[in-house]
Amino acid sequence: MQCKYIILVGDGMADDPLEELDGKTPLEAARTPNIDRLLPQGRLGMVRTIPEGMEPGSDIANMSLLGYDPLQYHTGRAPLEAASMGIQLRNTEVAFRCNLVTLQEDEQGVTRMLDYSADHITTPEAHELIDALQRTACSGPLNLYPGVSYRHLLVWDGGREELQTTPPHDISGRPVQAYQRGYHQEPLLLQFIETARDVLKDHPVNRKRLAAGKHPANAVWLWGQGRAPSMPSLKERFGVTGAMVSAVDLLKGIGVYAGLEPIDVPGATGYLDTNYQGKVSAALKALHKGDLVYVHIEAPDEAGHEGNLAKKIEAIEAFDAQVVGPIVAGAVQFARVRLLIETDHPTPIHKRTHVSDPVPFLLVENLNTSTKKEDSSNTFCEKLARGAGWHFQSGVELFDYFLRGCQ
Repeated sequence: MQCKYIILVGDGMADDPLEELDGKTPLEAARTPNIDRLLPQGRLGMVRTIPEGMEPGSDIANMSLLGYDPLQYHTGRAPLEAASMGIQLRNTEVAFRCNLVTLQEDEQGVTRMLDYSADHITTPEAHELIDALQRTACSGPLNLYPGVSYRHLLVWDGGREELQTTPPHDISGRPVQAYQRGYHQEPLLLQFIETARDVLKDHPVNRKRLAAGKHPANAVWLWGQGRAPSMPSLKERFGVTGAMVSAVDLLKGIGVYAGLEPIDVPGATGYLDTNYQGKVSAALKALHKGDLVYVHIEAPDEAGHEGNLAKKIEAIEAFDAQVVGPIVAGAVQFARVRLLIETDHPTPIHKRTHVSDPVPFLLVENLNTSTKKEDSSNTFCEKLARGAGWHFQSGVELFDYFLRGCQ
């Protein structure tokens, strides 16, 4: 019997117990009836997705959850995003993630990271800005490539990747001067950053945003640099084909290197306004062509970075209602389906950045089994998963177990 594999990832859903939720986490407080309904059928556990000594980024965590040891294969975040954008990096090229951000100088003259996403600038607005920067701020070996919303790419031919850089979402509200010192080691990058600031300051897009009460994209922030990795495909490793459904280039890039088809869904934004229905439809359609689909939802992570509890709960509930529910309902057309629901890393509301703690998962051995247990009154959360006593030391181990269960 041919088996289908579905992996649903709510980015950054895990969190800490919060006083404002009477000691519950956002996962515990959120209404997740579709996931909870699966608890009697499946098995809860915890998985460590970030190897010791590595930064708790979505690149490392999702690479691990897709069965690739980051210690062996990870070279940087930006090269993965480059792959999703169809950019084939040469051996001499280094890719940098290039965020459009909002910096603000306070009354003491200290410049701070006001907004790592420039108020979640729209993709059309961002493309206008990136086009202007490519024409005026890039020269010689530097080239910009437009992505989605605030997420873009800078490729530096002949560059080096050993610079010390920091993700902007890790320093929300903090002074930026100490985190910019790495750029001063490279005059070409420093010139690009300074020219970009001048170009963005009075650009018509930013004038309109300010008039509308939105944060302007008044600076660029470079980070996550690296060279192209070398990864065997899932077909080579397991004989499995499939697709990656995500709004963000990072996940699509991981999918490209894994041999999964990156599916572009119109209206997929990586935020609360994303096209959930389109993602679900694309995922179910992909299962007719391949064996596995990996569906990634970014919104809970974005809410965590914003420190917005209400939005995080809203994002978790949307993941349950608009992704898990329809996916489970649509999967009845396949005879045998293994389902894995997980989060890649915690993004605690009070910390507003990623941490490397283990995260909960739910594995359903056969979604369409004919002997379903009674509904559970429990809810999918960190506490229940820890108490289940099933632990994996890496996402690689969990993925291997998940995939080999049908083989």
